[in-house]
Amino acid sequence: MPPRRFSRHTFTRSFIDDIGHLVLTEPEPFRFAPFDDNTLHVVFDGDTVFNLAGRYFSAIPRGAGLWWVIADFQPEPIHDPTRKLRAGSLLVIPSTRTVLEELFGERRRNE
Repeated sequence: MPPRRFSRHTFTRSFIDDIGHLVLTEPEPFRFAPFDDNTLHVVFDGDTVFNLAGRYFSAIPRGAGLWWVIADFQPEPIHDPTRKLRAGSLLVIPSTRTVLEELFGERRRNE
């Protein structure tokens, strides 16, 4: 069964091991790139990658589920999305266009 649309496992590879178990590889992270339409977000007390994804990716179905895009896209990726974000720090948020065209577009899917 293929992963859901907009799943972080879209770019996960799978194989059957020697004893017949399905094994998934780590997905290739969507790393930072200096796109012109990136947004710099100043973290306020209470911000989480979950609610920021819901806010910035609201045009995408289940946008809050794309928290991992924000976490992976940072110049220094966020490895634990449950950790409290430091108020006043900056996060780089990719645009909806970037998510749809660069991350989930056909070109990357064919790589």
